[in-house]
Amino acid sequence: MRTGNEPLQARSPLKIRCGLALWGLLWTIAGAVAFATAGRPEWAAACAALALVAATDLVIVIRHIRQGPHYQPGKDIPPYEPDDGRNDVFDHRNTNGRQRHTRP
Repeated sequence: MRTGNEPLQARSPLKIRCGLALWGLLWTIAGAVAFATAGRPEWAAACAALALVAATDLVIVIRHIRQGPHYQPGKDIPPYEPDDGRNDVFDHRNTNGRQRHTRP
């Protein structure tokens, strides 16, 4: 939940995640090809499976980036109102009246 205290420059990590997924996709494809040419079909299959995971992640990240500010709130998106403990079931509050996060 956003509290309104985020820095003005805060951004979603989708671009770095996209880069990392692309980097992983390239390396796993290269690994699958290298292991296949070296006669190691088990390792080639493992690299191909990881390439499939990286490709799926890349598709999901690109989809989220293209959806726009809903998944990447920018400066023009106002912060949500703070909860102020209204949903506090056990009535744990600090001195400011806000909900206190306690660990069980």
